[in-house]
Amino acid sequence: MKYYIIAGEASGDLHGSNLMKALLQQDVEADFRFWGGDLMQSVGGTLVTHYKERQFMGFAEVIMNLRKILGLIKSCKTDIEQYNPDIIIFIDNSGFNLRIAKWAKSKNYKTHYYISPQVWASRASRVEKIKRDIDAMYVILPFEKEFYAKYGYDVHFVGHPLIDAISDRTQVSEYEFRANHELSDKPIIALLPGSRRQEITKMLGIMLSLVDDFPEYQFVIAGAPSQDHSFYKPFIKQDNVAFISNKTYDLLSVSTAALVTSGTATLETALFKVPQVVCYKANAISYHIAKRIITLKFISLVNLIMDREVVTELIQGDLNKKRLKKELEHILNENTRIQLFIDYYDLEKKLGGKGASTKAAKLIYESCTQKK
Repeated sequence: MKYYIIAGEASGDLHGSNLMKALLQQDVEADFRFWGGDLMQSVGGTLVTHYKERQFMGFAEVIMNLRKILGLIKSCKTDIEQYNPDIIIFIDNSGFNLRIAKWAKSKNYKTHYYISPQVWASRASRVEKIKRDIDAMYVILPFEKEFYAKYGYDVHFVGHPLIDAISDRTQVSEYEFRANHELSDKPIIALLPGSRRQEITKMLGIMLSLVDDFPEYQFVIAGAPSQDHSFYKPFIKQDNVAFISNKTYDLLSVSTAALVTSGTATLETALFKVPQVVCYKANAISYHIAKRIITLKFISLVNLIMDREVVTELIQGDLNKKRLKKELEHILNENTRIQLFIDYYDLEKKLGGKGASTKAAKLIYESCTQKK
């Protein structure tokens, strides 16, 4: 069968690549055409547009790039019609994907969605559009199935694909990792400032402001695959800072603590059992707009899944050097770390175990073949 897959950002590329591998196990003749990244491209098929070309963070940035976004939507529709897939699979990236889904459904394409838009965070009215435009939804967070049920929409909970991504990775020893990247023997504090330029610019400087206050630790920046090393260089002014690109999982596996920009990385850090402080600072206009429409008690996936504060969140004005230093000292305390480890294990149990990509691929393939 012919599969057209639309993913955005590094996490969508990761989960899209694993879904493609799982689909190949179900359908050896699977043909892929997709919007994604390097990981999806490594599986095979045709990459139409790389996610790096459409990374816009926040409401203000979307408005400023509206003409480009509309152009991409138009070209995506044209490309789908030319390819004429048996099924379209959307992965997260709701701002783009829900617009394509509305059009695709009107053209009678089969529409499946893997990794739900965060409609539970804001604008829940979008559920009605999802029910109208999406034939099947595969969710990865345990509370999402119950959320959709309130609106009369039956979705499939398949578990979280990060569990597979982490457990299946090729592991490297700490000695080998430090040697390969010329790191000292000091304990490591990982800095995960995000993957998009806007968020890195706002987050990395404040994270690096703590370096001189913790001389007994080595700070290591996790470089995003979407950004070149040259972009990070102006931020690095101290000697006790290292930069490692596209090796976030290896870095987390040897880290003592982490400062993490809110997003999927907070959950990844928790699954590696690394104590963390969650950081978030956005464009002022975007933040105030978001504050009006987002009704969640927390912003990090860790706290949302656990439905209580497990990790500290420093948002907007609270993200300053004084507070960040205090919270980093807190997670370096042994008693705090023990409690965090316990909470992290409970979190992992809630995520449903291994096999998310395989479960989703099986359901997608069976759904398509049964309707033929």
